[in-house]
Amino acid sequence: MSNRRSFLQKMGLLSASAITANMLQPAWSRNLQDALNNAASIPPSELATDEEFWHYVQQSYTIAPNFINLNNGGVAPAPKSVADAMKTSYDFCNQAPSYFMWRIVDQGREPLRKNLAQLAGCSAEEIALHRNASEALETVIFGIELKAGDEVVLTKQDYPNMIGAWRQRERREGIKLVWINLELPSEDENYMVKQYTDAFTAKTKVVHITHMINWIGQKLPVRKIADAAKKKNIDVLVDGAHTFAQFEFLIPELNCDYFGTSLHKWLGAPIGTGLLYVRKEKIKSVWPLFGAGDKEDDNIRKFEHLGTRPFYIEEAIDKAIDFHDMIGSKRKEERLLYLKNYWMNKVKELPGVKLHTSFKKEFGCAIGLVSVDGKTPAELESFLWDNYKIHTVGIIWENIKGVRITPNVYTSTKNLDRLVEGITAFVKG
Repeated sequence: MSNRRSFLQKMGLLSASAITANMLQPAWSRNLQDALNNAASIPPSELATDEEFWHYVQQSYTIAPNFINLNNGGVAPAPKSVADAMKTSYDFCNQAPSYFMWRIVDQGREPLRKNLAQLAGCSAEEIALHRNASEALETVIFGIELKAGDEVVLTKQDYPNMIGAWRQRERREGIKLVWINLELPSEDENYMVKQYTDAFTAKTKVVHITHMINWIGQKLPVRKIADAAKKKNIDVLVDGAHTFAQFEFLIPELNCDYFGTSLHKWLGAPIGTGLLYVRKEKIKSVWPLFGAGDKEDDNIRKFEHLGTRPFYIEEAIDKAIDFHDMIGSKRKEERLLYLKNYWMNKVKELPGVKLHTSFKKEFGCAIGLVSVDGKTPAELESFLWDNYKIHTVGIIWENIKGVRITPNVYTSTKNLDRLVEGITAFVKG
């Protein structure tokens, strides 16, 4: 009887705890968990079209009323759980920053490094925490040993910050930049690979590859370009700002030496978070961007000597990983591809409308670019905002001109129907 009474008392406490926890859990969180349970056996490609399921995902975000954000490519909002974690961590640190931030919160960096490495498919000793893709990539751009006359292959469609960094090395040290001008969109991998390989010479030391051209959402065949580069002992630097956590892949699968990305885009981490991957055997030969002792140090942490930094922001990255894993990377990829193709299919036959992004998953995912004959990108962007409160971004860069449309997992087809309505009205003038 005594054992039975003790057992029942314990069960009562456990039940009470479970009930209390359930009461404290927000309704949106409970609803999403139920939706995930119900969707467990549904293939990702089929679930991509299930608006009821994605409605519950949408409830995980704080959405501005009477406003449709279709510019998630620059920086995306974090889910509520991520934002709440960051705020809580900040309040905790702010009580006594030199103690709570440095001695307690910063202790979470190594577990976070391991979690990011698991998501990236590499060793934790190859991952450095940074504030964005630009910082991560410029660490490598300025850190690789090059001398006058050494050649770097890159394209005119690469991101401006990266182009600017390479040009600075060109002006200061006399390295030679070899430019490719890609004609995009393209669904011809051989064409894209050949543009790079034709530019390789005996003096080529580095090839800079943008995994997804941010202006139009064009995927490049990174692995094939990297394999060709490796045969000539050329280092491979990949700008993955728009690919990490947008679609499913592992960094080592790219066969690159260096990879930089922002985590505040497709992972949904707090603004001002990113990572740098450096292949283990390359760490020793790359100078850190900020002084960190002997450059011969082969510890990945030498790239993190940024001085005092907001650790409370970094720590919330873990919550973003949790949310990403909960939704599932393949489900996310299929939904984003579906959303891009959904609106593009509805406007492709409109007179004067041109689409500059592939419908195929091998060559694109979430981002799409649209233009209208006789109209500037700025005119379409302004029209959508002034008349429909749809936030997009006009693009004019090299041979690329149009309005970039970038939905996210919280975007509904109802939002995109509104976009289609706006583009149609603009065309009819």
